[in-house]
Order: sequence, then C-alpha cells, then structure tokens
Amino acid sequence: MLADAPPSLLLPDGPIAKKQPNEPFYAIWNLLESVTDPEIPVVNLREMGILRVVRQTDTGLEVVITPTYSGCPAMSQMEDDVVNALSQAGVAARVLTQIAPAWSTDWMTAEGREKLRAYGIAPPHPSGCATTGANVIQFASKKVAYSAAMTVLCPQCGSQNTTETSHFGSTACKALYRCLSCLEPFDYFKPY
Repeated sequence: MLADAPPSLLLPDGPIAKKQPNEPFYAIWNLLESVTDPEIPVVNLREMGILRVVRQTDTGLEVVITPTYSGCPAMSQMEDDVVNALSQAGVAARVLTQIAPAWSTDWMTAEGREKLRAYGIAPPHPSGCATTGANVIQFASKKVAYSAAMTVLCPQCGSQNTTETSHFGSTACKALYRCLSCLEPFDYFKPY
C-alpha cells in the first residue's frame, strides 16, 4: 500500500485522485484538500499534482510534496500551509520536498485544469504520456518543434485564435497570451 510504503519508494505517476473514506489516511488527505497553491488560490495542492504521498514512518507522519519547478518561490509557504492545516486538527507531521522525479503538468487533475480555466488561466495540454522518472529529451529542428505546438485556447471565450505575447507571465510557470477574437490577455500555464 502506497501510504505505508518506505520513504525510498518512487512517487506515484500521474494525478492523485480525491481519496475515499475507506482509503488509508483519508482524514489527513481530506484536511489537505483545503491547502491551496499560494500563487493560484483556486486550486489545491492535490489538484495541482504537488501533494504526492501521505505515509506513516518510524519517525511519524510524513507528507511528500513536489514543487512545480525546483526554484519555486512558494514552496516554503506550501510547506507551512500543510503543517498549519494539520496542526490545527491536532495532527503533527513532517513535510518532505522531493524533486525527483520532476513535477509534470500531467500530474494536474482534470478538476484542477478546469478550475484554472474558470479562473482565467489557460490550463496546460496533457502530454498524453506518463513520466517514468527518467526524463527523455528529444531534439527537433525549430520548424518541426513550432509546427508541433498545440493551440492555446482562450479561457474567456474558447477561441483558438490566440498568440503568445511574452514567454514570461505573472509567475515563472506561466506565459502571457492574448486572444485575437475577444482581445483579452490571459496567462497560460506552461506544460512541463
């Protein structure tokens, strides 16, 4: 069972589903549903794919989180928020930050993607392939790479007629786009 697994176990691959009452550590997972991403407060850490594992070890309860990227400035806030949410319920836990395997936008849940869209942030496209823990880099010419790029839909009107105005948006994990149909600017969560 993953919740009782040794700390050396690899993290689960893909999105983490909302836990059911019969699953291990349900009460803990349920408490953590209230912990949101400090930079995108409409999605919680599980929906973002940041919250990976809750487990009991010889030294106590551990919660494992993986940052969206290794330099994410919100990580210490997320760690504090997890500890505070649990301590308010009388639960002591240690938060571990695990950076390998690297976080992927494929770890976001469908509900998290929909919440991003409703909030006005275009969600990343799923890559359609699971990560195995080993990152494979494939090189292609610029022409091939650009032609393979997916269309970013406007989260306001749904138009495909959008353009990137800056590869750097309001946070490092987002790019700034503009819809050429409704003329609204919006953030696009970059796929990783």
